[in-house]
Amino acid sequence: MMLRNAMRVCSMLLVASLASTGTVPVSAQENDHAVSSVQLRKDLQKASEIRQANEAAVRELFRSEKGRETLKSAGIDYQKVDRAVSQVSDEDLARMAERSREVQKDFAAGRFSDRDLIIIMLVVVGLILVIVAVR
Repeated sequence: MMLRNAMRVCSMLLVASLASTGTVPVSAQENDHAVSSVQLRKDLQKASEIRQANEAAVRELFRSEKGRETLKSAGIDYQKVDRAVSQVSDEDLARMAERSREVQKDFAAGRFSDRDLIIIMLVVVGLILVIVAVR
């Protein structure tokens, strides 16, 4: 009987302690965060803008006259490549965008021939399609 009463008391204390730990005031919860919601929103907006710029750089390469000709000669549909660009991870997209920007600058400066541009574009398309297929 004594054991039963002791078990009841322990059970009640356990329930009370569990119930009290789950009730932290809202103001205390807000102060516990390391990053404010405003900062998180700004960081997300910046990441979104960077991704959009990277997608635009890659798409610009394929939208150009030479880009369209290259895709057509390889039998690749631009729409398929365009859809695949949006599925590439941020890191891979950043690398491809950087390379696309370099290729466009080099081609505009006359450092690349048409053949070089075609080879580079086919490699980029291949990378995009492989990355999307693996995911």
